[in-house]
Amino acid sequence: MGSIAVCPGSFDPITYGHIDILKRAAKVFDQVYVAVLNNSSKKPLFNVEERKQLIEEVTKTIPNVKVDTFQGLLVDYAESKNANAIIRGLRAVSDFEYEMQLTSMNRVLNERIETFFIMTNSQYSFLSSSIVKEVAKYNGEISELVPPQVEEALKLKYSAIHLGKK
Repeated sequence: MGSIAVCPGSFDPITYGHIDILKRAAKVFDQVYVAVLNNSSKKPLFNVEERKQLIEEVTKTIPNVKVDTFQGLLVDYAESKNANAIIRGLRAVSDFEYEMQLTSMNRVLNERIETFFIMTNSQYSFLSSSIVKEVAKYNGEISELVPPQVEEALKLKYSAIHLGKK
């Protein structure tokens, strides 16, 4: 069995920062599952299936990355994929405390699965999906933050919202 990792997140939407983490994880692990979740504490702009499709489009050149969705506990999902690792991206020290809490809980739930933190490339250290959505909402320039497919999807989503459609 090769090394299998799960990279979970809401990815609403996926950014170049996420892609940087995925490419780097794909160099270390034989298989990386991007696990798209519906975070109940957030109000997503894109539904889970839309996010999954966007991620599949922008990661199709990374052969050992597969995109999936899940509900429930991350460690249960990782176990179902025979994963031995969880990948978490860190942008800044402020991310670390929250990520450490999640890692500690996951370790209690399943000590077989290790968590690996990958520091984001410094050019993306400020970048978050929330920031991208806020800029896109007001027609700001986001081409250096997200792939063209994501930029287009954001434009379509916000024009539909402005027209009163969802």
